[in-house]
Amino acid sequence: MKNFLSTIFKGKSPSQISLKHPGRILRARFDAAQTTHDNARHWAAADHLSADMEASPDVRQTLRTRSRYEVANNSYAKGLVQMLSNDCIGTGPRLQMLTADEDFNDEVETEFMQWAEAVRLAAKLRTMRMARCQDGEAFAVMATNPKVRHDVKLDLMLIEADRICSDLVWLPDDKLVDGISFDDWGNPEAFRVMKYHPGDIRYAPGEEAVIVPAEYMLHIFRQDRPGLHRGVPELTAALPLFAQLRRYNLAVLSAAEAAADFAAILYTDAPPNGESEEVEPMDVIPLERNMMLTAPAGWKLDQLDPKQPASSHAEFVKVILSEIARCVCSTYGSVAGDFSGFNYASGRLDNQIYHKSILVDRSFWQSEILNRVFELWMREYMLTRPFSAGSCTRMPRYPRRTWFWDNFPHVDPNKEANAQNTRLNNHTTTLAAECAKDGLDYMAVIRQRAKELNLMRKLKIPFNDDANASQNINPEFETDSEQKKEVMHE
Repeated sequence: MKNFLSTIFKGKSPSQISLKHPGRILRARFDAAQTTHDNARHWAAADHLSADMEASPDVRQTLRTRSRYEVANNSYAKGLVQMLSNDCIGTGPRLQMLTADEDFNDEVETEFMQWAEAVRLAAKLRTMRMARCQDGEAFAVMATNPKVRHDVKLDLMLIEADRICSDLVWLPDDKLVDGISFDDWGNPEAFRVMKYHPGDIRYAPGEEAVIVPAEYMLHIFRQDRPGLHRGVPELTAALPLFAQLRRYNLAVLSAAEAAADFAAILYTDAPPNGESEEVEPMDVIPLERNMMLTAPAGWKLDQLDPKQPASSHAEFVKVILSEIARCVCSTYGSVAGDFSGFNYASGRLDNQIYHKSILVDRSFWQSEILNRVFELWMREYMLTRPFSAGSCTRMPRYPRRTWFWDNFPHVDPNKEANAQNTRLNNHTTTLAAECAKDGLDYMAVIRQRAKELNLMRKLKIPFNDDANASQNINPEFETDSEQKKEVMHE
């Protein structure tokens, strides 16, 4: 073996070869690892920094300001941020308790939704979703607000990412990352919140900050790398594309305006010593509407025809918007609002791709925001309004619950209704599952439907055969748990 290696490496050991030319043998198999004249400039900014150093405070501040500028001045960027907020949060999540005590479930659901309306929970969640997109992260402090019109005074105070910062840009202590301190396991312990925004007129450098325990701080961002502790805007990769699109649109608009203006030029084919009358170069002859101009002898009149790339404008916009859509796991049709070239199959496929990303996003919000808010709300609610005797002892520490969201609009409601009916008749789904897809509480649907059927029977309004199967429904069934089970079984 030794002689064999000596023959291959010509008397040199493998370690000597690797030390002299580190990585040459390994990188030779990967074209992307080679540095050539063509790719040297393209990858000149590639580095080997950690996640937190790559997204340093200065870098994140620059990205935030540019992202905010595009959202404020670019209609596509503005629409994209609002679309993500409306589709993900919508009118807000709705709580459904899953404990065995139905009275307890109804009481908690009613009180929580009243509290959510009092603190404008849905509107604040939409703002946080927009901030996460354009700023990269969103913060909210769970604190007591005495002006909340509910027995539970818990409220969410939204904070911009600029106010969570450190005095120093770089600290050797890896447990402190730009205003957030962590324990040995990487769990956040406290947040350093500035009293005023650094861009506010009231801000003074070195002012005293407020330390908020991590238990009462909501911090949501997309962790693209394992060691990342602060978020970067979701529009980061699309910012150069937004700038190109805006410049291109302005260029096309300028060309169109020039073509719309009535402009003309005088020219002559006569020789220098010809018979044409003398005209000073660049003389301006005012032209008015509905007038005939007589050109000087020997001169001809022609209109300017500025060349504009209007013919390729639509295709260029489509390509750019398709690239932008991929940054947020969306599609061209959703970002541009253009579905002219779609049929039912292609439209449904695009919707499935986009809706999948929304479902993943909603699951993230449930675990990171809603469950934490509900647990703190429940703790305060039990102190302010005790339940009936024995209910508190029966309630688990973390009661089972689920969240309902707004449904996704169907491309073809008729086809979707037929498919839903088929699934129910084949017993491959449940009413609860189908209602959950539409963001509805199946118990509320059953109760409302029972009331409607009994009212139709009372008024002698005919209804279909399926409804006749439920003629034994008691209008007072919601107060009888045994009749509830019978109705749901039927």
